[in-house]
Amino acid sequence: MSATAEPVSGGSGKGTVRQAIPWALPFVTFLLVFVVRPPVGLAEPVDTIVRLAVVSLVVALVSRPVLPRRIRSPGASVGVGIAVFALWVAPDLLVPGYRDIALFQNEVVGRVASSMPEAHRTDPLLLSLRFLRAVVLVPVVEELFWRGWLPRYVINPEVDRVPLGTFTPMAFGATAVLFSLEHGSFWDVGLAAGLVYNAWMWRTRSLGDLVLCHAVTNACLVGYVLFTDRWQYL
Repeated sequence: MSATAEPVSGGSGKGTVRQAIPWALPFVTFLLVFVVRPPVGLAEPVDTIVRLAVVSLVVALVSRPVLPRRIRSPGASVGVGIAVFALWVAPDLLVPGYRDIALFQNEVVGRVASSMPEAHRTDPLLLSLRFLRAVVLVPVVEELFWRGWLPRYVINPEVDRVPLGTFTPMAFGATAVLFSLEHGSFWDVGLAAGLVYNAWMWRTRSLGDLVLCHAVTNACLVGYVLFTDRWQYL
């Protein structure tokens, strides 16, 4: 498996903000659209379709020059994705009541709860849209930000000067910790996932492989939720 750095494209070298836009704007847009959730006054499923369309347009129009165009190790990346899924659900399976302790249920990290209303859980169209969000959109916008931009920014704000997959202890650790904080009450498994994803990025130097393994992880989680009715993961 080659460890040669994947070329970085899409930067102008004329300022850190301009260089950050194609990598970070889709993630920021996703947070605004799906987490902050500005009201748009539309009923479901139109509301979700509009939100997905907004983020997808940002990716297509702003991030197209930096989107990954190849996957170097598809089989291994699928395996890594499955392994991260196993890490994600293992604590709750192995230790009954594990997620109920104060470490994971407090005012700082939040409470374990599904973001999908119960009334939507039997709607095939809304479930399909959630699948598309988790398996297609999230891996792209998150990997552009967490593995494509942030670690390189930590190394040098002029990110175009830093090849994808470049390793420093600070960039590796800071990215994993911040990635874990994004996952609220699941911060522990989020940290484990962040460490594995960062290591795989360092090994492959390929953002395409990270998008693939992240998509596999999320696809396994969606399937697991549907088969076990453990909606806290979705």
